[in-house]
Amino acid sequence: MKAKKQAHTWQYWLFFLAGLEIITISVNFFYAPINVAAGGSTGISILIEAVWGINRSVSVFVVNSIMLILAAVFLGKETLKKVALGSFLIPILMAITPSFKLTSNNMLAVIYGGVLMGVGVSMLYRINASSGGTTIPPLIIKKYFFVDPALSLMVIDMSVIFLNIFVDGVEAFLLAAFSQIITTITMRYTETGFDKKYQVRIMSNIKLEEIRQMLQHDYDGLTVYNVVGGYSDQDKQQLVIVVDTNEYGQLVAKARAIDSEAFIVTENIAKVHGGKWQI
Repeated sequence: MKAKKQAHTWQYWLFFLAGLEIITISVNFFYAPINVAAGGSTGISILIEAVWGINRSVSVFVVNSIMLILAAVFLGKETLKKVALGSFLIPILMAITPSFKLTSNNMLAVIYGGVLMGVGVSMLYRINASSGGTTIPPLIIKKYFFVDPALSLMVIDMSVIFLNIFVDGVEAFLLAAFSQIITTITMRYTETGFDKKYQVRIMSNIKLEEIRQMLQHDYDGLTVYNVVGGYSDQDKQQLVIVVDTNEYGQLVAKARAIDSEAFIVTENIAKVHGGKWQI
């Protein structure tokens, strides 16, 4: 049990550091070289470096330190513990990670930067961790003014993005705004994983038992629901099963071969836990 717990701890810290490093790469390789600030304390540091030439790792450290003081005063020790490590590790990783321009195409830079930022932040969210910075003010606003943190964080990020106009022009602003969209879309997919499933519901008036036997023989995790027909008002059964996307076409073909009139409804499933899907 102790060895298992220790392994889990190592996995946690590796995942945590990987998430922070991916965020760092998005900044050092894609955002900073083209002076595009896509929000957060890293975005603020890019703007400061572009205007005053102050090293962005130093700026991130200062901004994050101020945010930690606010967290200690207004949010308490528990919240401070959750954000402190990430707040201090990000500037260190930014300082030791090389920074150079990987592509001369600014659009490609913000696309890759946005994807990496979304992946990195999602990895931290998956383990209930944070890189600190501008994620702290929304928590304070929520505590005292009951405003959704997602809304206030969006306002803060958009404010940083808007400042691109004064530093590097309208094009930098448009690129930063586009990058934020890419990050949001990436997070929506990576937070639940890319391995999507289908939930299939099957009803048959004449050959339901044969379809049930086929599903029991060829697939796992079959569930049977008792339902009532909306028009007939008769008791019926509905078969429900979750399958991988590559199994879906074959399943429908098998069900149709048994009963061409079978009623089949399919739903997209973001994530499945338990059963044969243990993760």
